[in-house]
Amino acid sequence: MSAQSHGNGAYHMPIELISANHAAAKAATLAGRANRNARGFGGGVYPITPQTECIELLCRQEFDKGKIVRVESEHSAMAVCIGVSLSGARAFTASASNGLAYMAENVVAASYYRLPILMMAVNRTLGPPWNIWVDHGDTLMLRDTGWMQIYCENNQEVLDSVLLGYRLAEDPRVLLPVMICQDAFVLSHTMMLTDIPEQEQVDAFLPELDLPHRVAHQAVTLGGLDFPHETEVHRIQHHKATKNVPEVYRECQDAFEKAFGRRPPDRVVPYRMDDAEVVLVSMGTTTSTARKVVDAAREKGLAVGSLGVRMLRPFPEDLLRTWLQGKEKIGVLDRDLSPGVGGILWSELRGVVGGDRTVQNYVLGMGGGDVLPEHLQKVLDDLLARNCAGEPELMEVA
Repeated sequence: MSAQSHGNGAYHMPIELISANHAAAKAATLAGRANRNARGFGGGVYPITPQTECIELLCRQEFDKGKIVRVESEHSAMAVCIGVSLSGARAFTASASNGLAYMAENVVAASYYRLPILMMAVNRTLGPPWNIWVDHGDTLMLRDTGWMQIYCENNQEVLDSVLLGYRLAEDPRVLLPVMICQDAFVLSHTMMLTDIPEQEQVDAFLPELDLPHRVAHQAVTLGGLDFPHETEVHRIQHHKATKNVPEVYRECQDAFEKAFGRRPPDRVVPYRMDDAEVVLVSMGTTTSTARKVVDAAREKGLAVGSLGVRMLRPFPEDLLRTWLQGKEKIGVLDRDLSPGVGGILWSELRGVVGGDRTVQNYVLGMGGGDVLPEHLQKVLDDLLARNCAGEPELMEVA
């Protein structure tokens, strides 16, 4: 199905039944071709389950300027992206789990070089023992490296977030890399109907990248020695750029809606929150399941709502504080574990909430265990029965 104009500038986009891996690859291809009149597109790629089919599809694409480079490791994949981006081109890669761990040194370098690289991260359990199923611990391991992190609920969000992510990352007020995160197999290999924009729409939405510190004709030194005060200045600049993200993200939402006729979700996504007294907070596909439990609770007359944390970095403290104001019981659902502490989302969120409210942690679905409505119903029953928070509940649901 091809796009058709309706005479008012709006287009009907083709709809395809694709996996989230292919959604990311198609979006990266469109974004790469949109930069053909500037410095082009490229990146380094290395296979790892469950993201391999993303880069397999991407490697079959042709670009007017630039190319995808097959390398021998994830560390090298990000090194290629750094080189591509420093040249002023648009850069992309994908990885997961221990691949992200192996890439970590260059993940930090990409951020501190202030390079707007985009990486699709398919959340997979870190090993050993080896496990290929979903767990958020891999990207959360990298949460303080200076990358923006966006967690998706479905395939359409993956495609849209890649396109929006480039516009956000490349904005001169930001210039930071971004991870688009999706749950292994729950999304990566699941086929869903997905709207795919035409190239001319993406060309209009994505400005050509003009990286102000790109390598050009004059010799420059990269990665030289910083003395203490210089490092302080660089970190402060990095911090200020991160603080600009919420405003720029809203502008990107507006531009995306104008270009494609749908609005990407906010950094935090509320559901039936206006009169809620009890709230379930989650990330990724768990949020979709939480909404079903909220609907069932509402049918019973219970004032329950849901918050989906879509952008974890920068941490959306402003929106969480607003939406959780006055809520007495908050259940935080984590698909990860900081050993000896509890869930990572919970450990960060409880500092925002404050007071003597019940903020209870439930760690479930680690290692890819299914998170079904009946599991979250047990969570909700436990939360409703509590008068105060206790130790994190590590639940076995597999």
